[in-house]
Amino acid sequence: MISVDNQARVPDAQMESSEARDRRYKQLFERLDIQHSGAISLSGFRKSVKDLDHPIKDSKDAVEEIFQSLDNHNLNAVDFDSFKEYLIRAETQIIKGFHNLDKDQDGIINQNDVKNYLEGLGVEANDKQVEQFFNRLDTKHDGVITYDEFRDTLLLMPRLSGSRVKTAYKFISSDLENVSSDGDFTVGEDILNSIGYFLAGGLSGKITSSVGELKHQKIPIDKIKSPILKAATSIYRQGGLRGFYVGNGLNVLKVFPESAMKFGSFEAAKRFMCTVEGVSDPTQLSKVSTFAAGGFGGVCAQMTVYPIDTLKYRLQCAKLDSDIRGNRLLWTTAKQMYKEGGLRIFYRGLYVGIIGMFPYAAIDLGTFSTLKKWYFQKEAVLQNCAPEDVKLPNYIVLSMGALSGTIGASMVYPVNLIRTRLQAQGTYAHPHRYNGFFDAARKTMVKEGVPGLFKGLLPNLAKVAPAVSISYLMYENLKDLFQLE
Repeated sequence: MISVDNQARVPDAQMESSEARDRRYKQLFERLDIQHSGAISLSGFRKSVKDLDHPIKDSKDAVEEIFQSLDNHNLNAVDFDSFKEYLIRAETQIIKGFHNLDKDQDGIINQNDVKNYLEGLGVEANDKQVEQFFNRLDTKHDGVITYDEFRDTLLLMPRLSGSRVKTAYKFISSDLENVSSDGDFTVGEDILNSIGYFLAGGLSGKITSSVGELKHQKIPIDKIKSPILKAATSIYRQGGLRGFYVGNGLNVLKVFPESAMKFGSFEAAKRFMCTVEGVSDPTQLSKVSTFAAGGFGGVCAQMTVYPIDTLKYRLQCAKLDSDIRGNRLLWTTAKQMYKEGGLRIFYRGLYVGIIGMFPYAAIDLGTFSTLKKWYFQKEAVLQNCAPEDVKLPNYIVLSMGALSGTIGASMVYPVNLIRTRLQAQGTYAHPHRYNGFFDAARKTMVKEGVPGLFKGLLPNLAKVAPAVSISYLMYENLKDLFQLE
């Protein structure tokens, strides 16, 4: 006879009445049915396991494996009856697994029981990993695992390679590997997703690299004071159509790493901020953290390609009707710069660039993410579905990208203008020289007044709006193509 005090440790499903069992099933179902619709969708299931911080939350294959087991009628939705059928089947298998670990049949499992069982399955049981695994199962933190703790941890664990315990061990104990749907080890999805974000960002920038080079092309500031049409005419007279694309080769060279660092660092920073705020998903981040992550991504991108940017501006400020062109002009300009100031000259204005880039990227990426989140929530209410099930139309992406880029570029334009003048000082197109940011700002204000700080804003926005919107369009579609979200 087992005392009532020890009933919690009895590995026997019959100790629980069918009414109590059904209540437990219903409570778990309601936790997973985040839309309270009476049915669990795959996207809703993915989000709920993240919210529950389940060990399989970051494995797309494992989540889909469990969902397919739940959806035994292939309806792409799981109602309570199907959910209950799965739990009854799963618990029958789980109680057998508990008996296999509990060799002395005392109703509890200790750490040695776990290690011996894993070694019997042929798993290389590292002591530290076994301890980590054991502590995850020991939810009451009393040094032993009871049946209810064992059951609750394994209920939503896929039975890969014929063992839920083995699957759970590999998910919980491994930081760098996950289990595939075949039960094999693969490179962790977090790592693959991180690479995917950088690749998607780089490709999205590459596609938009040739949009609107006119705004970068510098006309001799002291010699040509004219509206955009006259400036374009002057460029054409000096260099023909090729004059509009001076420096575009360097632009194409720099745009892949720049966009890759911008978007990749942004996504990495959001995941870091999730740990700081204690949330499981970037969509749950506060606006402050989202904007800060955007600023960080912009700074990383700026620092990555700044020397190339400076060289590009110098090329664009060269005399267009000169006999030196192409690669020869590139190498000549680079040598002259190095002779003038060594490597430091390539980083002239870097601090100013960072000061301008952080708020620009924060506003750009932050605004886009905020608008995207708002759209998902609004459409989820209208369509009566989960936000994860809402599709983002391409025209909405283009509109949001153009708006976020325009706001960001306009707000920091004066800082970027001064940075560009620092980079271009002493050239044919801009012969003035400055003793730093404040000197450049002062001389600009004295000579051109406050409007001088916004000179060229219109052609800048004419480039930024389409370029940024196309960049976001490609990035969002590439994320879908690479199945990153």
